Amino acid sequence: MYTPAHFREDRPEQLDALVRQYPLATLVVQTAAGLDAHHLPMLLARTGSAVTLTGHVARANRIWQDVAEGAAVLAIFTGPDHYVSPNWYPSKQVNGEAVPTWNYATVHAHGTLHFHHEPESLRPVVDALTTRHESPRSQPWSTADAPAAYMTRMLSGIVGFRIEVGRMEGKWKSSQNRTAADRDGVSRGLAADGLGESAIAHLSRERPGS
Repeated sequence: MYTPAHFREDRPEQLDALVRQYPLATLVVQTAAGLDAHHLPMLLARTGSAVTLTGHVARANRIWQDVAEGAAVLAIFTGPDHYVSPNWYPSKQVNGEAVPTWNYATVHAHGTLHFHHEPESLRPVVDALTTRHESPRSQPWSTADAPAAYMTRMLSGIVGFRIEVGRMEGKWKSSQNRTAADRDGVSRGLAADGLGESAIAHLSRERPGS
């Protein structure tokens, strides 16, 4: 990923936070037929410097047959984003030297892919994903709410995976290369677009210029 120094984000806590807030990843894999991509929610776990991503796919999804065990893969997590108009920059009124751009935040996780099929290893993955996304609700659904026989059938229709992450790259592009006045202009422009309290607006305010 092309990442100029002023857009680079290396802090583990910031990388982890984006992955947890935007857990739907684009998993890019290499198969005999060429590159393939899958959109999968994942859970991140970090112990010291060791990072893993876990999830599952439908057994009918051929990824577990088409991708070699331990193959190198790339999981892309995309955070908030928005178009930035040149008209938002005060400097544009001075010399006209401004062009459109796009602000965004993303994390690229590079690692190796491993599959597992045993029901005793699949249930914890399903339980963890369910708990993660149901816990904020006033009446969270639990896998225990479903009949045991039904859950057994459902588990037989999936394959679990684990990505052992070797490298994470973060890119937080939020106008850090512009002047303070231009960054303020971006904040005002986002507010005018109805995004004054959005994640991309917070990102723009929280990332100082270089």
